[in-house]
Amino acid sequence: MTCDEAEILLNALIDGELDAGHAREVEDHIAGCPRCAAQLQAYRQMSRAIAGADLRYAAPPQLRRRIEAALPQPRMPNRRAVLRGFAMGSAASAIAATGLVAIILRGDDEQRIESEVVSAHLRSLQAGHLTDVLSTNQHTVKPWFNGKLDVAPPVVDLTAQGFTLIGGRLDYIDARAIGAIVYRRRAHVINLFVAQTASTEHQAAKIETIQGFNIVHWSERGLNYWAVSDLAADELTEFVEKFEAAMRTSTTG
Repeated sequence: MTCDEAEILLNALIDGELDAGHAREVEDHIAGCPRCAAQLQAYRQMSRAIAGADLRYAAPPQLRRRIEAALPQPRMPNRRAVLRGFAMGSAASAIAATGLVAIILRGDDEQRIESEVVSAHLRSLQAGHLTDVLSTNQHTVKPWFNGKLDVAPPVVDLTAQGFTLIGGRLDYIDARAIGAIVYRRRAHVINLFVAQTASTEHQAAKIETIQGFNIVHWSERGLNYWAVSDLAADELTEFVEKFEAAMRTSTTG
């Protein structure tokens, strides 16, 4: 293991996120590397200082009451309005209603998938779940997917741009196997989920926040992408832009 690979995993070692095999590799490297051992000690001191600083803040009950009072109160529809809605049986109304249902279903489906993506991201942060193949080399990570998926996901090295490739794994979204490429930005993990799609249309990236995580979804060249992290929205957007720029370079190069 090199110093660069060990440094990527130091925070994960402190937080107990590594499986026994990877933890042993990092510890063996640290035992013979004074620089990485000093870095680990510095991280541990910082972690203890933060843990002992009593930084938790409990919001006063008055704040909860003010927020609840400011929320709009649900309004029950009156009986006449409900009956009138059921009575709309003309062909035009039926067509309009069918179109509305289709839009709602598409929206619900997208939201469900994004919720599954965030759940997969959370699972990956448990000890031993982050990577199936641990490597900072894109030429090691990409071939690992061959034969495991119908289409191997693209893997690009963005270390020079501040986003370090640390490996990849198989995950499951919408009851099917997809590829997950794992990057790290400082102490933040970025999961880039990639799935094949029947459409070849380009879909511009859009960012949302779900369960406190930022998620960017876009489609390109017959693939769906979801980038998920607790990174700030602007940094996650920067990651997506740099990933797409690297993909364009590799396609034209």
